[in-house]
Amino acid sequence: MPESSELPDPPDRDAPETAAERRRRRAQFLRDLAEARELRDRVQPRRARTARLRHAMRMRTFRW
Repeated sequence: MPESSELPDPPDRDAPETAAERRRRRAQFLRDLAEARELRDRVQPRRARTARLRHAMRMRTFRW
């Protein structure tokens, strides 16, 4: 059976993660999260509008 060179090697759990790897994973996660929110907003516009209004109210009443 030939090995697949398409898949990256799984990260070694014993090796410490570098800051660059962590930032790259975090950036990818945040991109995916933003994409999921946009999709949800398109599919459920009323719920998205309500969520935006609630968030705005929370931000107005938050004490720094």
